[in-house]
This record gives sequence, structure tokens and C-alpha cells, in this order.
Amino acid sequence: MEIRPIAYYRGPLTEKFGTPRQAGLVPDLAGTVEFCEGFEPAMLDGLEGFDYIWLIWGFSMNNPDAAPSSKVRPPRLGGNEKMGVFATRSPYRPNPLGLSSVRLAGIDAAAGRLQVLGADLVDGTPIYDIKPYIVYADSHPDARSGFASEAPGKALKVVWEDPSVRDENLEAILSLDPRPAYHDDPSRIYGLTYNGRNIRFRIAGNVLTVLRD
Repeated sequence: MEIRPIAYYRGPLTEKFGTPRQAGLVPDLAGTVEFCEGFEPAMLDGLEGFDYIWLIWGFSMNNPDAAPSSKVRPPRLGGNEKMGVFATRSPYRPNPLGLSSVRLAGIDAAAGRLQVLGADLVDGTPIYDIKPYIVYADSHPDARSGFASEAPGKALKVVWEDPSVRDENLEAILSLDPRPAYHDDPSRIYGLTYNGRNIRFRIAGNVLTVLRD
């Protein structure tokens, strides 16, 4: 079977570092799904009746030379313990496909665009399919979730050297601690790109300081 993108995601984050590790962790993070050539507005008829949709997408930023492994080191476990790839959401899988539930915030069928909130995707991510989220079939609130049974807390307090540039969604992203689990160097300066801005920060203890430009 050969599949091709039907759309691409457009959003404020352009690299893996700093992108939320799961959908919904930054619920107001806005993005757009832009459909490719061949889209027909009729494809979206009825979608306005759903609050959430599933995006089936590709890990387009994978190293093309990296082969999938049967066991991986989930960041949730500190990067020190291995789990079977099918017990994780690692990007390096037999087929590099991701699945994200996002809030549907708007539909512009004429322009071939969907407005979505809470995606865990980088700008330019290919979308291969879209399906409606159905509560009775897709929600299992009492289900076990293995080593990821608890949602990550917002562990870091974010301080802005220049409060005039504070951005609530960026602050939510940073509060989740984008560092690899094994990093703990208060002198190290990190950087990520957000909405075209180069954001630099350092972390000491549970305080993340966004540095002045």
C-alpha cells in the first residue's frame, strides 16, 4: 500500500525540541491543517458536528538513516529504561506514523483549511488521514496506561527577563521541561524557534528563565 499526504500541518514550532510530547498538553496551541491538491470541500461535510478529530501523520523529522528498533528508551522513564517499541509512542517505528487527537476549532472548507488546537506536531508535518473523534468508541477513562498512567505535571516555573514578550502558549510549552531527561546543567543555555523567534532559556532547579533578546 502506498500512501501520500492529504494535508500538511502549519504551526509555530519548527523543530522537535520543545514540541509537546503528546497532543493536548498545551490545549490552546493553535495550528492549521492545510489540504493538498485534490481536496474537495465536500470531504468535510458533517465534520462541523465534532469537537475533536484524529490526525494520522508522519514522523517527517526522523533521521532517514536510522532503522527502527524493537526496544526504545522512552523519555518518560528518564531515557534509561527500555520498552518494546509497541509499548511506546517512539517516532522510530516499523512504519513511522503518529496519531494525535486535536480539538477542531474551525473549518474553512472553501480555502481547504482546518483550525486545530493542542497538536503535538512541528510545522510542515504531513497528514495522511483525518477521522472524527467519537466519545463512546474512543474514550476509555478507566483504562490502564502502563508506565504513562499519570499526565505529566507542569514542573517548571517560567520567569521572563522581558515580561513584555511573554506568550502564554510558549510559557505552557516551556513549563513542561523540553530538555532530555538526563540534562541537568543550570549554566547551559537552550534554544528553540517559536513563531519565527529564537527563544533562549536556562533552567536551574524548577525555574526556567527566558532570556532577554
